[in-house]
Amino acid sequence: MNLFLSVIICTHNPRKDYILRVLASLESQTLPNTNWELLLIDNASEQLLASEIDLSWHPHARHVREEQLGLTPARLRGIQQAQTEVLVFVDDDNVLEASYLETAFRISKDFPLIGAWGGQVIPEFEVPPPAWAKPYLGNLAIREFERDQWSNLLHQHDTTPCGAGLCIRKVVGQKYAEMIGSDRKRINLDRRGKMLTSCGDSDLAFTACDIGLGTGMFTSLKLTHLIPKARLEENYLMRLVEGLAYSQVILADFRGQLSPETSWKSSKLYSLYVFLRFGLKAYRFHEAGQRGKKLAFQEIAK
Repeated sequence: MNLFLSVIICTHNPRKDYILRVLASLESQTLPNTNWELLLIDNASEQLLASEIDLSWHPHARHVREEQLGLTPARLRGIQQAQTEVLVFVDDDNVLEASYLETAFRISKDFPLIGAWGGQVIPEFEVPPPAWAKPYLGNLAIREFERDQWSNLLHQHDTTPCGAGLCIRKVVGQKYAEMIGSDRKRINLDRRGKMLTSCGDSDLAFTACDIGLGTGMFTSLKLTHLIPKARLEENYLMRLVEGLAYSQVILADFRGQLSPETSWKSSKLYSLYVFLRFGLKAYRFHEAGQRGKKLAFQEIAK
């Protein structure tokens, strides 16, 4: 068996039409499916996905059930189960370009000192985004850029891939699992059911730097991110802003990069400025971010 990489789909109650498009894109990959394995991690879905989703088209596919709810436990199960040295995490709303796996594997060979890498994440909206939402769409894991970048320096966000289509070496995943084992609070960085916490993908990617490797972003890696109508609603985007603000502070604390919360941008004066300069909606989003930061600092202080 000559397996080059493992594709890991972590999913909880997936939208059926989306997951079928994800699998169809995998079935159309230019890298022969005899050279990669497919792990569908069913993260405590209400309906057992093994009985609903047919993977018989793939010669090296497995359904794996993870009962502990949360994206991080699902990722850890995938890392544990993977049989190859290169792992590709595919969300249940990621439609890969046909050459994605072949390109990911080539990058793993051409850049042996990069431990975590990703590519362009191009949005496909179910409905056109409202004009007011434009400043907040970047929070929906949209990444479009014009040149390749890589670095072996920690916290270089321009070279740090997001979770959509994230590629890592298994040694990075194993180190990450060790870090989670020694500090279980880290498991709360990512999504748990309907909670919109995040940054677990950044923590995982940064782990490459922890072991002397680098991170990179490559234009030739492309996928389409399917974005449903519900994610363009004001309430969802506001909760997302709050969850990201919370998670960014927690991640900075874990990694010794936490700056004091004395910035003028955290003050009531700045909140007033946002309201007067940009209006009520921008003020409400700003306040959502402040709530997330405040909650994070309260938890850190415990």
